[in-house]
Amino acid sequence: MITSVKHVLLTLLFLTAIATLTKAQQFGGNPPSIKWDQINMPAAKVIFPLGMDSAGRRVANIVSQMNGVIQPTIGFKQRQVSILLQNQTTVANAYVGLAPFRSEFYLTPEQNSFDIGSLPWPEQLAIHEFRHVQQYNNFNVGISHALRVLFGEGGQALGNELSIPNWFFEGDAVFNETHVSQQGRGRLPWFFNGFRALWADGRDYRYMKIRNGSYVDYTPDWYPLGYMLVSYGRNKYGDDFWKNVTHDAAAYKGGFYPFERAIKKYSGVSFEQFRNDGLNYFKDQFADDKIGDVRFEIPRHFVADNEYPAYINDSTLIYMKSTYNHNPAFIIKTGDKERKISTRSYSLDNYFDYHNGKIVYASYRPDLRWTYRDYSELIVLDIETGKEHRITTKAKYFAPSFSPDGKTIVTVEESPSGKCTIHLLDAANGKLKSVVPNKEKLFFTYPKFYGNNTLISAVRTVKGKMSLAKINIETGDVKYLLHFSYQPIAFPVIKGDYVYYSAAAGKNDELYSINLTDGKMYWLPNPNNSGAIGYYEPAIANKKFAWVGFTAFGYKIKEVNSKSLEWLEIQETNEPGRLSDMGISALTRDSSTNLLAKVQDKQLPITKYNKAYHLFNFHSLIPSINDPNYTLSLSGENVLNTFQSDLSFTYNRDEGYKQFGFDATYGALFPVFYGGVDYTLDRRSYYRGGNIYWNETNVHGGLQLPLNFSEGRHFTYLTIGSDINYSDSHFQSAYRDMFADQAYTYLNSYISFSNSNQQARQNIYPTLGQTLTLNYKNATSGLTSSQFLADGSFYFPGLFTNHSLVITAAHQQKGNANSVLDFSNDFPFSRGYTAENLYRLNGIDANYHLPVAYPDAGIANTIYFMRIRANAFYDYTHANDFYTDGNKFKADFKSTGLEVFFDTKWFNQDSITFGFRYSRLLDPDLFGGNGRNRFEIIVPVSIF
Repeated sequence: MITSVKHVLLTLLFLTAIATLTKAQQFGGNPPSIKWDQINMPAAKVIFPLGMDSAGRRVANIVSQMNGVIQPTIGFKQRQVSILLQNQTTVANAYVGLAPFRSEFYLTPEQNSFDIGSLPWPEQLAIHEFRHVQQYNNFNVGISHALRVLFGEGGQALGNELSIPNWFFEGDAVFNETHVSQQGRGRLPWFFNGFRALWADGRDYRYMKIRNGSYVDYTPDWYPLGYMLVSYGRNKYGDDFWKNVTHDAAAYKGGFYPFERAIKKYSGVSFEQFRNDGLNYFKDQFADDKIGDVRFEIPRHFVADNEYPAYINDSTLIYMKSTYNHNPAFIIKTGDKERKISTRSYSLDNYFDYHNGKIVYASYRPDLRWTYRDYSELIVLDIETGKEHRITTKAKYFAPSFSPDGKTIVTVEESPSGKCTIHLLDAANGKLKSVVPNKEKLFFTYPKFYGNNTLISAVRTVKGKMSLAKINIETGDVKYLLHFSYQPIAFPVIKGDYVYYSAAAGKNDELYSINLTDGKMYWLPNPNNSGAIGYYEPAIANKKFAWVGFTAFGYKIKEVNSKSLEWLEIQETNEPGRLSDMGISALTRDSSTNLLAKVQDKQLPITKYNKAYHLFNFHSLIPSINDPNYTLSLSGENVLNTFQSDLSFTYNRDEGYKQFGFDATYGALFPVFYGGVDYTLDRRSYYRGGNIYWNETNVHGGLQLPLNFSEGRHFTYLTIGSDINYSDSHFQSAYRDMFADQAYTYLNSYISFSNSNQQARQNIYPTLGQTLTLNYKNATSGLTSSQFLADGSFYFPGLFTNHSLVITAAHQQKGNANSVLDFSNDFPFSRGYTAENLYRLNGIDANYHLPVAYPDAGIANTIYFMRIRANAFYDYTHANDFYTDGNKFKADFKSTGLEVFFDTKWFNQDSITFGFRYSRLLDPDLFGGNGRNRFEIIVPVSIF
C-alpha cells in the first residue's frame, strides 16, 4: 500500500506537469501546399501564410511598438517568441505556451461582438496574447528558473502554474487589451454578466468553487475574475503592484502559497481580504442590478441555457436549449409544454434562424486530415420531421438567415484570406446565387433581409467601430443607421419597418429599435427583467415580444405583450455608444493608454520562412505515465508543429524492462511518417511454466493515416498504420544454453476506430459510442511468430441520466505456441490478477458507471472535489496455453468489484482524476499473489 500511495502522488505531480503543456497545439495540422513568410524582430518572429502580408505586418507593428511601452508593469526580460498566424480554421482563439515557446493566432473572428469585442481580430489577439509572452519571459525566476534548468520549458511551465493562478495570466492580459485600446473586455458589460447574475441572486460562492467550476451550478470562468482583481490591484496599489507580486510568487519567495504571501507583502492585507475587496468594488459598480421584490423562483442548481427564441405564432416559440446533462437541442414550446425537435449537430455557437417550418444554422466540421483546417457548413432542419440536410460543404459560413419567402439564405463568408463577404444561397440546395459587393471592407455580423432587395446588418469597420447598416443587395451601397462607435451591436431582427437589436450602453446591454422609414431611434427599457442581466436576441410576433437575459441558472427567455413595451425616443445627438471604465482610473493614467490607435503601419521587411528551420527543437524533459509504461523523455517540436522528436527512458511495470529510445515523427505530409530506435534491457516472457529474460535492440519505421470523419452529431476517427521493426534479441547468460540469440524482422499493422455522439457536461461517457482496435504483428524473417489483438468497447446509456453501460471485449492470439520470443502484451486482463502473455486470451468486461455526488468542496486551495463517481464491474478472461510437457493449459480468470473515482482540480486549475479499486477474484491468481481480495489505487485514462 505504501508503494501504491507513492505511485499515485508521483502520478498526480506528473499529470500536473503534463497539463501545463496541453495547449491548443495541433500536430501536422496544415497541408504542405501552404507556404510561409516571416517578419523577424527582436521581440517576436511573426510567421504567416503567403498572401497574409497585411495581417502579418499589423501584428508585427503592434508587438514591436507596444512591447517597450508596457514592459514597466510586468518586467523587462525579453526572449523572442514565434507567433504563427493560422488562417485555415473557423475557431476564434489563440494561445501562448511554453514547451515549446510559441504563440498561435486563429484568424477567423466570431460573429458575436458582445463576447470579445469588435476590434479587428488580429489586433485584438496581438494586444492580448503578447502580454502572455511578457509574463512567461519575466516569470523565469527563482525556483521557476531552477525547474527550467532541470526540466526545460516544461519545468518553468510547471513552476509558473503552481505559483501564479490562471486568473492572473488572463486578467492581466484582459487589462492590457483594455488599457491600450478604446474597447477591450474590461469595458464590455457582457464580460461581467456571470458575476452580476450571481450577485443579483444573492449567490456568494466560495473562492475555490469560483476558481474550479462545478458540474451542477453555473460559475463564471477565470477571465472576469482575473480582470476584476488585477484592475482593482493596479488601481489601488499602483502600476508596479503586480510586477512585484508575480516576481516574488514565481520565485517562490516565502515558500508555500507564494502568490498569497506576495499579495499580503505588497498590499498590507491578507489575500482573502484583498480578494473580497476587489470583488466588492465591482459588485458596487453594478449595485443597480435588481432581482425584483422577491427572489427569482428557480431551482437550486443550473437549469438550462435557452437562447435565440423565434416565434411560430403568439403562443409558440422555438429556441435552442443546452443543459449540463443533455446535448444541445432545438425545442418547440407551446404554453408550458416543451417538445424536443432534434438534437443539434455540433456547432461553435447556438445561433439559428427560423422560417415557415425550417431552421437553418451553421455546423462545425473538421477536415478529413488537416487539424488546422475546418469548416462551418449550413444545415437546414425540418421541424416537423426532425430531419436535417447539409446544404453546403467545405465552406466557412456564419449567421445564416432566410429571406421573407424562404427561398434564399443570406450568410456571412469569412474566407482564409481574411476577407468578409455576404453570400446569397439557394435555400433548397445551398448553391451560390450572388455575392453582395463589399466596397467599404466591412465585417458583417448577423445580416437580415429587409424586403427582397435590402439587408440590415451589424457591421465593423477596419478600425473596429460598429454601426447598423442598410445594404443594397445588388450594388452593395451602404446607408449607416447609427454613428460609428466602439459600442458592440448584435442580434438584429426585423419586424415590419422596424429593426430591433441589442447594443452596449455604459455598464449595460440594452434593447433598441430603429424605424427604417423615418430613421427614428428608440430605447426599450422594459422593467420585466427581474433575475436576469442584459437584453439579448430579441424576437417579435404579432402580439408578443421576447428577449434573452442571463441568470445565475442560465440564459432565460423573457416574454411580454408587445403593447406593454415602453418606447423612449432617442435624439440623434444622444445615441448610446460610450463604454464604461467601471471606475478604473489605471486604464487612463500612463503613456500606454489607447496605444493601439497610435501604432504606425511601417513597411517591415518580409522574408521566406524555411519549413525545415530548427526541426530538432528540444524544449523539455517530461515525465509521463501510460500504465504500465513510465517514461522520462527529452521532447522536441518545431515551431510549425510538423516534426516531433524524443529521447526517452521507459520502465515497463508489467515485464520490468528498461528501455532507451529515440523517436521522430513527421506530420507535414498526408501520411504521418515516424521512426526510431530502442534498446531494451530485461525483456521477459512466460515460457513452459517459467520466466525467461533477454535484451533487445529494435529499429522501427512506418507511416499512419490519421483521418477525421466527424460531422453532424458524431465524432468519428479512423487511424490506419503500419511499421516495420527490426529486432535483435540477446538472451541473458542464464538462458543462453537453452535458447540461441535471434534477430528478426516483423511487421506491425493496426487500425484504430472510434465513434461517439456528443457528450454533455455531466455525462461520464457518451450515451452511444464505439471504439475498436485491431493490431497484427507478424515476423517476416528470423523467426516464426505472430500476434493478433482485437479490442473493442461499446458505450450505451444506463438506467438513468448520466449513467453509462460500457461493454468491452478482447481477443489476443499468438501464431506459434512454441515461440520463445513474444510480442508485448496489450490484452486487457481481468482486473485484480497478475497478467501474463499467454497463447490465446479471450475476455469480456461489463462496466456500469454512475455519478455518486457533486461535493463542490476543496482543501487549502490544493485539491478540489468536483464529482465522485462509481463503476461496478465484472471481468471474464479465458486463457489457453501449453505446459512444458506439451499438455494443454486452460484457465478462467473472473473478477468483480467496484471502482470509485474522484474528478478533481489541483491547485485550482489542473484536472486530475484518480480513484480506488476493490477487486474480488472469483478464480485463483495463478501467476501472482495469494488471497481473493485486491485493493488498488488507480489513475484512469479517458478514451473520449
